Amino acid sequence: MDLKSQNLYEGGNFRSQNFDGASIDQAEFAECSFSQCSFNETAFSDCRFMDCTFEGCMFQLTSFAGCSFVGNQFKGSTFIGVNWSQANLDQRGFLKPFDFERCVLKLSIFMGANLQEVELVDCTLHEVDFSDADLSGAILHGSDLEKTRFSQTNLSRADFTGAKNFAIDAGDNILSRAKFSLPEAMALLYSLDIELIES
Repeated sequence: MDLKSQNLYEGGNFRSQNFDGASIDQAEFAECSFSQCSFNETAFSDCRFMDCTFEGCMFQLTSFAGCSFVGNQFKGSTFIGVNWSQANLDQRGFLKPFDFERCVLKLSIFMGANLQEVELVDCTLHEVDFSDADLSGAILHGSDLEKTRFSQTNLSRADFTGAKNFAIDAGDNILSRAKFSLPEAMALLYSLDIELIES
C-alpha cells in the first residue's frame, strides 16, 4: 500500500514496505501498524499519528515537520539523525505522544519537547539532545545514555532505574524526586563543587 498526501489511513497494516525518500503531507494515521518498514529520508509534513505501532522500522534523517503524535508505540526501531523538535509535541491533558521500547536513537534532537511521562525503556540513546525538554515523570529504565545532553531539562520524578552512561549536571537540571540506581547515581556527584574522599 502506498502512502499518499491528504489521505486518512485507519487500521492499516503495513509490512516490509520501503517508503525511503517519500513526501507525505497532511495525512492521518489512526491505529495503523507498521512492521519492518523503512522511512529513510522520508518527509512527513503536518501529519497526524494516533495510536499507531511501529515495530522493527528504520528512520534515518526522517522529517516530522509539524506532525502531531498521540498514543503511539515504537518497538525495536532505529532512529538516526531525527529532529523531533520540528514536530508538534505539545501534549493535551494526559495524552502522551509516544513511547519507545528497545529502540536505538542516535544523533536525535528533542530540544524543548514536552515528553512528560514518556517511556524510553531499554533503549540506546547515544548523542541525543534533551536540552530544555520536559521529561518530568519519564521512565528511562535500562537505557544507555552515552553522550546524551541534558541542559535546563526538567527531570523531576523521572525514573533512571538501571540506566547507564549518563552525564547529568545537578545544578543545570531539575532533578526533584528523580530516581537513580547505585552505583550509577554516583556520577551525579561529579557535577557538584565537592571533593570526594575515598575511605
